[in-house]
Amino acid sequence: MSLESPVLDIDPLIDDPKTRIVVCCGSGGVGKTTTAAALGVRAAERGRKAVVLTIDPARRLAQSMGLTELDNTPRKVAGIDESAGGELHAMMLDMKRTFDEVVLQHTDQERARAILDNPFYQSLSAGFAGTQEYMAMEKLGQLRALDEWDLIIVDTPPSRSALDFLDAPKRLGSFLDGRFIRLLMAPAKVGGRAGVKFLNVGMSMMTGTLSKVMGAHLLRDVQTFVAAMDSMFGGFRSRADATYKLLQANGTAFLVVAAPERDALREASYFVERLAAEDMPLAGLVLNRVHGSGAAQLTAERALAAAEALDDLSEPEDPDDTDADDPDTADATDTAGADPVAGNPSTPRLTGEFDESAENLQSVGIVDQPGGKAGLRTADGGEGTPSTDSADTSSPESPTGSPAVPAPAQEGDAGRSTNPDALDADRLAAGMLRLHAERMQLVARERRTRDRFVSVHPDVPMVDVAALPGDVHDLEGLRAIGERLAQGQPTAA
Repeated sequence: MSLESPVLDIDPLIDDPKTRIVVCCGSGGVGKTTTAAALGVRAAERGRKAVVLTIDPARRLAQSMGLTELDNTPRKVAGIDESAGGELHAMMLDMKRTFDEVVLQHTDQERARAILDNPFYQSLSAGFAGTQEYMAMEKLGQLRALDEWDLIIVDTPPSRSALDFLDAPKRLGSFLDGRFIRLLMAPAKVGGRAGVKFLNVGMSMMTGTLSKVMGAHLLRDVQTFVAAMDSMFGGFRSRADATYKLLQANGTAFLVVAAPERDALREASYFVERLAAEDMPLAGLVLNRVHGSGAAQLTAERALAAAEALDDLSEPEDPDDTDADDPDTADATDTAGADPVAGNPSTPRLTGEFDESAENLQSVGIVDQPGGKAGLRTADGGEGTPSTDSADTSSPESPTGSPAVPAPAQEGDAGRSTNPDALDADRLAAGMLRLHAERMQLVARERRTRDRFVSVHPDVPMVDVAALPGDVHDLEGLRAIGERLAQGQPTAA
């Protein structure tokens, strides 16, 4: 029996005008980008002026929305039903360009040029660890400050850990407050010739050692960068703190996105606990790519048993195996005084009640009976049970010259194994039953994984999103995902 959880109602969440920011977070590969895009489409068609901010290097969001490309500027999405008064914009975070915009916005032109041309800055803005997460926070703050959209939906960066997005502001503050940065900033903060003389000896020893480790050119680039950024460090820290508080404020909703897999739900569980510890508003969990079956009443065990039964029916008979088809052979093994010609294909079979004391007589075989009946002589000279089987299945006529009568198909294996169409149908049915058994096993495994999460977090609202047969390529696919988000059921079978 599956555990029940509260139902996550998506439509009331995105319809509420007090909801201004929705953050889709979770581990990589669980469908965060698709979920964010589907929420944006549904919110816009229900009357919200929404913008979707994604950090998706695969450009899937642009393709599904019919855009040739996405960049750091929000672009309006065509094809949205705006009859309710809403509209949708989408953008993809350009990490370096966002960093450049911050530099240009918060420093004078001369210093900005020195920073932008600095090799260390170019490397930092392009791929420094944590820069992407921080720039996503920076861009979120910019969009919220513009106040042009009443709903901002954020697709968090595809990080190894879902916690990187929350940790980015603190990590940047730790970096800026680090001893190494303070040491490199010291000459710029100490003015006058006295200060330079005071630091000359110590700095010479330090820079000499660092030059050997880092290289003279790299050290010089770092010092130049730090000196130019000195006036901006306080701005970075204050904006990071402001964005962090924005995430904690009313009007922000976190949606943890996961797949019904052990690793993804373990990450989701850790994230739920972290959000609670940081006092951030959790709306609920979106469980993506959940599998189901339209014939759930047929269990995997019953399906496999039925498939094996069909396999037995479709197996061809072995022509050398006469044990099952020739009762005389059975007599030979069961009766001590068996006739030495038992197993002769000309020996007739009995279809009625068979007296085990009766045996065929080679010298007599089948004899004509009064009234056209065929009978079999027994050892005591009596007559056996009338038979309708042919006297010789290998010859068109019996030993007496009478026409052979074809044996009727018996109910079971013999009747089906002679019909190619029936064999093909049996094999197809067996294959379908095995596929169904595999699906039911997958459903059961996903249900157990969900139940473990629910047992730890019974109060977290959840919604199941049924898996689509293929990838989402257009707005119709995003609408279908939105419908499943809105009509999803709690995680109980």
